[in-house]
Amino acid sequence: MKHIIIGTAGHVDHGKTMLVKALTGIDTDRLREEKERGISIELGFASLELPGNLQAGIVDVPGHERFIKNMLAGVGGIDMVILVIAADEGIMPQTREHLDIIQLLQVNKGVVAVTKSDLVDDEWMDLVEEDIKEFLAPTPLAAAPLIKVSALTGSGLGELKSALAREAAGLTPRSSAGRARLPVDRVFTVTGFGTVVTGTLLAGRMHIGDQVEIIPDKITSRIRSLQVHGQKSEFAEAGQRVAVNITGVEVEQIERGSVVAAPGILKPSFRLDVKLTLLESAPRPLRQRARVRLYLSTAELLGRVILLDREELKPGETTYVQLRLEKHAVAAKGDRFVIRTYSPMLTIGGGTIIDPAPKKHRLGQKDIIGSLATREKGTPPEIVRQHLELAGAKPVTELDLIKATGYSRDEIISALKALEASREAKGIPADNQNLYVSRAIYDSWKQTLGALLSAYHREHSLREGYPREEIRSRYFHHFSAKLFPALLNEMEREGLIKVYAQTVALPDHLPEPDPELAARLIQLENTFLENLFMPPAWPEACRMYGLDESAGQEVLQYFLRLNKLVKIADNLYLHSEAITRARQSVLDYLKEHGEISIGEARDVLSTSRKFTLPLLEYFDRERTTRRVGDLRVPGRAAEINSK
Repeated sequence: MKHIIIGTAGHVDHGKTMLVKALTGIDTDRLREEKERGISIELGFASLELPGNLQAGIVDVPGHERFIKNMLAGVGGIDMVILVIAADEGIMPQTREHLDIIQLLQVNKGVVAVTKSDLVDDEWMDLVEEDIKEFLAPTPLAAAPLIKVSALTGSGLGELKSALAREAAGLTPRSSAGRARLPVDRVFTVTGFGTVVTGTLLAGRMHIGDQVEIIPDKITSRIRSLQVHGQKSEFAEAGQRVAVNITGVEVEQIERGSVVAAPGILKPSFRLDVKLTLLESAPRPLRQRARVRLYLSTAELLGRVILLDREELKPGETTYVQLRLEKHAVAAKGDRFVIRTYSPMLTIGGGTIIDPAPKKHRLGQKDIIGSLATREKGTPPEIVRQHLELAGAKPVTELDLIKATGYSRDEIISALKALEASREAKGIPADNQNLYVSRAIYDSWKQTLGALLSAYHREHSLREGYPREEIRSRYFHHFSAKLFPALLNEMEREGLIKVYAQTVALPDHLPEPDPELAARLIQLENTFLENLFMPPAWPEACRMYGLDESAGQEVLQYFLRLNKLVKIADNLYLHSEAITRARQSVLDYLKEHGEISIGEARDVLSTSRKFTLPLLEYFDRERTTRRVGDLRVPGRAAEINSK
């Protein structure tokens, strides 16, 4: 079954609510004040089955000028309109304002219902019809069917239903492929169930048990139950009127204008980049920083208009602007909106969201108009490429791009594949997701890292490589410590670098000394070999071969990494050959005697207590020996090796 949302529009007391009741049997005036005054104040809702397997949700809106903000909260999610014009009064002020609003929201399908047709004669009706056709001629509803009806007598209702079905048949259904997004137009409590919100599901699907996020306050909740067009359901699809019973949230925490959505897909923002049209009927130009009322989906917000290429926008003109708001807005790219003057309240314009969470712009900012034009009209690959360029050195994820562009995940993946194929984007595998940057940025990183490593290897030829964390913090701070390894792994996969546990090097780098230094290192190593158990202190050894403190530390780290020297205590190093021989000598003694004292070990190794005690403590740490009082006995490692 195809689902559509139909909204009413028209002047106060032209019979919108009576017409909806005649069509559906539902009285949408639910408030006592509405009954007493005979006019709609709040939004009303009804369900209507139409020929052709169509299920329509009808949003009945107030017609009084004082309640335009309520009307706007109801028409944000409609697919087509019933423009209601009373035969006895014809076109009135709110008829004009409502038509301006539905045009600004690009509701281009509809039917004109001429109500109270039983109250006028044929001659008067002909005049009214002619007036209506002339009124609608310059609008998208110029060809809309015009049906004469009477809610009192029932005449024309069947013809109206047929006309609605014909017009609805040409509508493209809303896509349920994206993630769920429902702007809230009502919130209330049901005894025994808790908080319920209602609205039109603009995108995606909702299922009982789904986790949801209530934005802009980022409250997490879960769907306890669902109703679609007043009937219990296990799920809801885009284009349906939905009542959602949510858990763990108080009524006071939600208001009209909040959005219930799949977690993580929408980003609240105090700024919106938009394409704005000022109506020709606007009484005056819109000046820089004018304060306006913004109507976006079901939300009403106050903000200021920042004109980016001029100081004022004249009636009938269209341009790109940035709206700076006094409260967070929740929007997606492509959403329509309406603006009204702050005071007195008058509808003056509207347009389309280009970027729902932009950076701050200023008048005359270079290339901003061209950038916004690309975001509005560009293909998905063009728009994704632009977002990658704007992100610069900051990697983005698929979810980041979904939030920024309003595209579905499939559209984003397709665009990224196209950009990777044309070498305009680069994907970097990281844990359970990919990171993306522009190819130009990635290539600049390769050049930067190659130059860094080349210079580092020249200056520190004995080192294994450049410390990884130092590279990240100094040159790649846009990557977290957790994600930086993903970039290094990708560059290593491409053969650009070699990644070690703590360092990074060029793939052909071998840490080795130049010929002159190599000769001194051989002599230095021989000194430790010739004095296995009584070597000189390291600073002394360096002085013997003309190495200053800095060079000495380089050589020491080189020897330690190659396992030529072994640190057995602070400032005490032995050649690895000394460790091997000492270990074997101690084990041989233990095999014969079962235990060994410091003095006995000193005699076995022909050294002094200065070296013997640290060496035995080193063997304790590696479990070759185990200390018992002042003696050593075979340790766990020795016992295992003897078996």
